[in-house]
Amino acid sequence: MMNNLMNIEIKNIDSDNNNKAEQSFDMNPKIGKNQDSKNTLSNNSNNKADNSVKNENTEKKLPIGEKLLKLGLIDKDQLSVALHEKQQNPNKMMGEIMVELGFMTAEQLSTTLAKSAGFETFDPKTTVIDPEVLEIIDKSTAIKHSILPISIDRKKNEALIAMADPYNIVAMDKLQQILPRGLSVKPLVSTPAIISGAIDAAYGYATSVEGILKELAGEDPANIDIEDIAEEGNYTHPIVRLVNAIVFNGVKTGASDIHIEPEENFIRVRYRKDGILSSAYILHKEYWNAISQRLKIMSGMNIADKLMPQDGRFSINIAGREADFRVSSLPTVHGENIVLRILDKSAGIIPLEKLGFSPHNLELIKKAQAKPEGIIIVTGPTGSGKTTSLYSMLNEANTIDVNIMTLEDPVEYAIPMLRQASVREGAGLTFGDGVKALLRQDPDIIFVGEVRDEVTAEQALKAAMTGHQVYTTLHTNDCFGAIPRLRDLKLKPGMLAGAIIASFAQRLVRVLCNNCKEKHIATKEECKLLDIDKNSPPEIYHAVGCNECDNTGYAGRTAVVEILFMDEELNDIVAQDGHKTQLKEAALKKGFKSMRDDAVMKILAGITTIEAAKKSVDFSDRM
Repeated sequence: MMNNLMNIEIKNIDSDNNNKAEQSFDMNPKIGKNQDSKNTLSNNSNNKADNSVKNENTEKKLPIGEKLLKLGLIDKDQLSVALHEKQQNPNKMMGEIMVELGFMTAEQLSTTLAKSAGFETFDPKTTVIDPEVLEIIDKSTAIKHSILPISIDRKKNEALIAMADPYNIVAMDKLQQILPRGLSVKPLVSTPAIISGAIDAAYGYATSVEGILKELAGEDPANIDIEDIAEEGNYTHPIVRLVNAIVFNGVKTGASDIHIEPEENFIRVRYRKDGILSSAYILHKEYWNAISQRLKIMSGMNIADKLMPQDGRFSINIAGREADFRVSSLPTVHGENIVLRILDKSAGIIPLEKLGFSPHNLELIKKAQAKPEGIIIVTGPTGSGKTTSLYSMLNEANTIDVNIMTLEDPVEYAIPMLRQASVREGAGLTFGDGVKALLRQDPDIIFVGEVRDEVTAEQALKAAMTGHQVYTTLHTNDCFGAIPRLRDLKLKPGMLAGAIIASFAQRLVRVLCNNCKEKHIATKEECKLLDIDKNSPPEIYHAVGCNECDNTGYAGRTAVVEILFMDEELNDIVAQDGHKTQLKEAALKKGFKSMRDDAVMKILAGITTIEAAKKSVDFSDRM
């Protein structure tokens, strides 16, 4: 069973030997004596620059025994015994000896060898397989070559394949023959036993929603054992596979949320894509109890409590991407309604330049971030992209010489170098108390997930007034609404004046599909909405629909934004407790561009449509 894995170990050892030979050559004092001093200095400079790379390479060059010891998988005594056994059996590989002696499992060895060779590992318990890819490679071929297709990434032209031996030339050649042309193979490595078991599970049972529902048609819901659906990676049970398939298809279609909603006689599954909910499946009500229990088990919720709202979270690997799911359950008249928010880790933090900000707004954002202290507020309803924009802004400021502390509810994306903490209301860590704790951590920049109450508002303002740059969110309709909202939270006008750097308001609008969008001359009604002379109507676009956009006419979303950048005149209005209208009139004189102005600009640029913009931005006074 270990032969395939040993091939990886052999490759590493050969590489280590070559590296040692190169090192001995480089360190020979007789080499390079006749070279001039400039070359010597240049070489020394290059060596210093490459120190970090060499340190990383040193880690890879460690013998397998040393690696296992460093990882804590074995101790010194076990390594000594294994080395002695190696002397007695020189033809055996060190990893094979470790497993035979019982010092570690084949799975642990697989993970270590895969990482040392630069490959990712395959874990069937946390990986969901695309059923469509299984149709490309038949089971007999998969068993013969110990390979299992996981998914195909069309954007990267890459096929994700679980393999026992990524250096198996015969298997690689077979994959190139079977797979569609132009696809490269990205191996995930595991032991032959794990691959074999995963093949049996994947090919032995239905994995599509339709196939699983046919299988469930002959099963009595009363006979479903809670222990069966609670077992991690139990592919034999159709409920486990059904939940996996629903989740997988949601991620595959680019949904941001999955709604699983019990009605009186059936269950409705809906996906939210680009801000729009659409029906995906209608399931029989009799399996709802098992489905909801499976989701609650995955999310770490209490399956016995069906009367109180609950929150949970889980992570799985889908199509080679690690995805987090934030899960919420709410008791309704027909049962617990469950909504899953999809947080795709692979998406990462999007640079500000790619979020759809206009040059005018991008310049204001840079200007706001240049101020060393004060509050930057981002407003908007749930799902308006506030968190994405704030994470991008924080990432812009994220350098080694800055200490950024965050307090979130919950932490959605982990960002390197940021100290991120989650609010735990039940444990006594509220936003207000959390901000006090953050200020004792010597921060330069603070991100408060949301200002909800007077205590949090007061602490955030104090932080801004004591030399910190503070980022936070509020729920208001526009950027001007942030001031009266903070006044409602008992903050004094004199304290607010000068403490607020800028207030942003944001919405998301759907982006036209570039493959099928069509031009047309704006009608009189459309010119009125765009505030353009009807006698000189512009060319704008409308949605059509094609295979690339699932016949919706749209692909993705972009931000429409308005930014109120505070200056002395505007601060004076705030200090005098001026009305929102006064603030708006003064800002307009200074060239303020509203959210509607930003939307109109994107309509004229062919980025979105009037219909899409009207769903997010108020055009009512032009109708």
